[in-house]
Amino acid sequence: MITLSVIIPSYKEEDNLKVILPRLCSTLDQTEPSYEIIIVDTMEPMDGTKDYCSGLDSHIKYVNREKGNDFGNAVRTGIARAMGEYVIFMDADGSHDPEFISQLYKYRNNFDVVIASRYVAGGATKNSKVLIFMSLVVNLVYSLVLGLNCKDVSNSFKLYQAGDLKRLNLYCNNFDIVEEILFKLKKNNKNLKIKEIPFTFNQRMFGKTKRNLFIFMLTYIFTLIKLRFGK
Repeated sequence: MITLSVIIPSYKEEDNLKVILPRLCSTLDQTEPSYEIIIVDTMEPMDGTKDYCSGLDSHIKYVNREKGNDFGNAVRTGIARAMGEYVIFMDADGSHDPEFISQLYKYRNNFDVVIASRYVAGGATKNSKVLIFMSLVVNLVYSLVLGLNCKDVSNSFKLYQAGDLKRLNLYCNNFDIVEEILFKLKKNNKNLKIKEIPFTFNQRMFGKTKRNLFIFMLTYIFTLIKLRFGK
């Protein structure tokens, strides 16, 4: 019986995983020994992530994305494969401190969603000014238009009830799937309880970001319209 599933979408993140996975296992051993870590790689390996994961702790499960290499495919694959009662998503680039999972996990029994939040008092982000501005705009607009009662909508570092996630029909393919999840959880449960905990978002450690800023903005605008007026 697995209690906690930690899902990590990965796209050529071998160097970062070598740093964060030992720290993550150490944290989970102390926080929730009944756990699994699901590394969701690309459909076909693009670096040494598969080989690296194969020699690690039995808690770590390597899987490939299904139906495409987009971030949304990784999220849907991870949700489908998760066996835990609770699910935590975290990034593979080092921007999310593995040790912070113990803080998210404290609130699992009292809230439906627990968010590592950059935008509540005490939270922060170390990204560039351009990314910070774009993130603030996205979070403000999504929160207001979609009626989401939280300040950090777009950060993927969140804890969920696994059963709630598995009931969702998710179609977004890019990073906007993070907002889609929260919106549809709220749509299914008007009394959705959300807890935001102050968190400092780090810059990625190794490699380059997979976000194209132009596509990023277009996708978010299109998704906002579809979620607000569509399905």
